[in-house]
Amino acid sequence: MTQHLRSKRLQRPGHGMVLAAVLGLLAALSLGAIGQARAVEKAPADPRSAPADRWSDRAHGFASLAGGTTGGAGGKVVTVTDQAALAAYAAAEEPYVIRVSGAIAVEPFGSDIVVASNKTIIGVGDTGEIVHGELHLNPGTHNVIIRNLTIRDSYVEGDWDGKTTDFDAIQMDTVDHVWIDHNRFEHMGDGLLDIRKDSQYVTVSYNQFRSHNKAFGIGWTTNVLTQITIDHNWFTGTKQRNPSADNCAYAHLYNNYLSAQVADGDPVWTYGNWSRGRTKMVIESSYYDGVQHPYQADATAELVQRGSILKNTSGRTDAWGTAFDPRSFYAYRLDPAAAVPALVSRFSGPQQRIGVTLRVPGDYPTVQAAVDAVPDQNAVPVTIAVAPGTYRAKVYIPATKPKIVLQGTGQDRSDTVIVYDTPAEYGGSTGSATVRIAANDVTARHLTFSNDFDEAAVELKGEQALAMKTTGDRIVFEDTAFLGNQDTLMTDSPKLDVISRVYIRDSYIEGDVDFIYGRATTVIERSVIRALSRGSDSNNGYITAASTWTGNPYGFLITRSKVVSDAPDQSFHLGRPWHPGGEPAAVAQVLIRDTELPAAVKTSPWTDMSGFSWKDARFAEYRNIGPGAAPSADRPQLGAADARTYTVADYLKGTDGWAPHAHH
Repeated sequence: MTQHLRSKRLQRPGHGMVLAAVLGLLAALSLGAIGQARAVEKAPADPRSAPADRWSDRAHGFASLAGGTTGGAGGKVVTVTDQAALAAYAAAEEPYVIRVSGAIAVEPFGSDIVVASNKTIIGVGDTGEIVHGELHLNPGTHNVIIRNLTIRDSYVEGDWDGKTTDFDAIQMDTVDHVWIDHNRFEHMGDGLLDIRKDSQYVTVSYNQFRSHNKAFGIGWTTNVLTQITIDHNWFTGTKQRNPSADNCAYAHLYNNYLSAQVADGDPVWTYGNWSRGRTKMVIESSYYDGVQHPYQADATAELVQRGSILKNTSGRTDAWGTAFDPRSFYAYRLDPAAAVPALVSRFSGPQQRIGVTLRVPGDYPTVQAAVDAVPDQNAVPVTIAVAPGTYRAKVYIPATKPKIVLQGTGQDRSDTVIVYDTPAEYGGSTGSATVRIAANDVTARHLTFSNDFDEAAVELKGEQALAMKTTGDRIVFEDTAFLGNQDTLMTDSPKLDVISRVYIRDSYIEGDVDFIYGRATTVIERSVIRALSRGSDSNNGYITAASTWTGNPYGFLITRSKVVSDAPDQSFHLGRPWHPGGEPAAVAQVLIRDTELPAAVKTSPWTDMSGFSWKDARFAEYRNIGPGAAPSADRPQLGAADARTYTVADYLKGTDGWAPHAHH
């Protein structure tokens, strides 16, 4: 961006020193716990006693064992809206994450959509529906996830017992590692869910089984092999098989809700759970309301029940044998039975908040590989969950891949670092950036972005070295760190008169020369900015170098934050006006308000740049505090009346009312 100044900063603090200092400063400011852990999944002290995340994208229960169930992880993400595309991707040999958007009506009525191995089929929000059709897993199929879908309406009028058709919602024979989660099944032609013929390592969780006769059957074999977990499902308006488990080696049922059972006077074939054949079944903390024969067992089977609630029930409640101990296989959350009706009715079935998560390096070897897997013109959020570690690579999110959430999964943002060491000498300032975000609607959380080019070790003409460059609109950084020297963070837009907006909150930014710069409308709130010393007694650098389009009233806002520095007193500028290529229509706008400034800030904190006077720019302060906020004739102050229209909301709202700050 600018001509590099030759004097260097003396020392770069280690990550631990930086984070400790930041957290201490924020605590002093009562800014909240910026650096607190927000891990997607925390490692428990005892893995057998940890609760499962209700919204986790990872299979639990038996589906998590023997290698686990990951579905289409590692494959491309695709969105389908018609039967042909769904059928083609579902049957493909390679792995896919298949998002179903809207209702897909299957023809001919009752036809199968064959699902091959290594597939995830997931509804977009709560809109994904398969109507008049069945998902079918043939023998030998393995590693399949089916989530967040409604499968409905292949019922044939008059065929209540399903004797003339076999139009299930999902049917599988001799498969392994399948997770059926957060779906709604209703009004089908035979069973809603049939898991048959020695299928193994299956979990069925948080589904709704509705308006049907034969809800959920397991078995159709004389072998005793199937291991299945069934939790937090809602069976309502169903008659039988809720479920029926025949010759299961292990059937673990917990926190299920059975209500509004069909009351047709049938003394035998209206029932709740049935442990059949030589099944070993454990039922825990479930809730039965208005159910005939809540749970029963054949004389050859075993059934252990503990902690369930029976309300308005009648008939059999069998319990005999020792069955097995589920906790000897896996950890699980056991909710109190009394809470089950409210929990299950709220959280079962398709959910708006369930989305697609791509894991690095578990599913994709690099962050860039996960970005590349996101479909072009992506319409719904995709989370790229990055495990703790240091990733020495560049990352580019192109404009064709919006709505990505890039999220570190460590306990602290310093746990997950994306870093490279390119200076502008090799590819210009854009080419130097460790991470570039050109797409709109991208959010990054709990991450550190770094360019660790060592400017003190070499002498180059172009020593600018960006950790991050953005050109997209509606970009959010939460609990992130940006580490570098000159030009650490550039928030820009595709061209001068296009306004892009960036919101940075609870974060840390360090650098020396122009290390927060560009023309995007950028709000930095509740953050720590470290101005690094380059060893000078008089000029150690410039915090900002805005190039705001003259038609845009809002450039940079730094608010409710703290600037810290180990530079000598009176040796750092708040900023200077950058006119790229001498562009006269780039007129910097920077407001620093309600922020603590250190003694390193000059009494005359703004300065000229490349022949352009700072006095022609739009620089101002408002209600700053600290030793670096002493008033002087060269410190324009915003008036109270104007301050009411230069708020976070004013900077970010644009023409679409964007308000990411309102979510906190």
